[in-house]
Amino acid sequence: MQNLSEGIAVKPLKGTTTIGIAYRDFVVLAADRRATSGSFIAHKRAEKIQKIDDHAVVTIAGYVGDAQWLVERLRVEARLYKLENAEPIPLEALASLASIILFQNRPFIIVQMLIGGVDRHGANLFCLDWLGTATKEKYAATGSGTPYAISVIESEYREDTTPEEAFKLAVKAVKAATMRDPGSGEGVDLALISKEGIRFLKGEEILPRAF
Repeated sequence: MQNLSEGIAVKPLKGTTTIGIAYRDFVVLAADRRATSGSFIAHKRAEKIQKIDDHAVVTIAGYVGDAQWLVERLRVEARLYKLENAEPIPLEALASLASIILFQNRPFIIVQMLIGGVDRHGANLFCLDWLGTATKEKYAATGSGTPYAISVIESEYREDTTPEEAFKLAVKAVKAATMRDPGSGEGVDLALISKEGIRFLKGEEILPRAF
């Protein structure tokens, strides 16, 4: 990317694969576990899927410290909204808040984020880049493994599928990225968000033969 205001250049993210897929009644998020520092594998059990509230989960890609700060900020804001309004924060409002924070702090916070969940409006997925752009999507991916993962999702996505089939598709998409992208690897973590709540799983539980 070219320089932004004040002449500061922002480079594309070089690691990570996270995906989100929105279905009729639920959202599935998935991410690899590898954290890199340049060409060095800094961590093999990075937790890139984070709970914000009982109905909302995010994936993170980018600078770890920036992502941790933003996740904690969103958690606090979600709690305050629930206390003041006696209901969970809508997913669109949460995405708008994250967008404003990223926009106001650009280009000093380098984070890509997927926000998925289920609120009174149904199942929703939002994709945010580090400049604050927020878009509502049926499916999306972030990180350097995006081209590999998104091609798998596009070829097999069906809105009326079951959670079990959705899990398999998510694992296949992230695994496809880890096979070609050096910044992604070490397995797959998953989250299902539905009206019943949040369920976290490991890719090894869904497709054992893939690991």
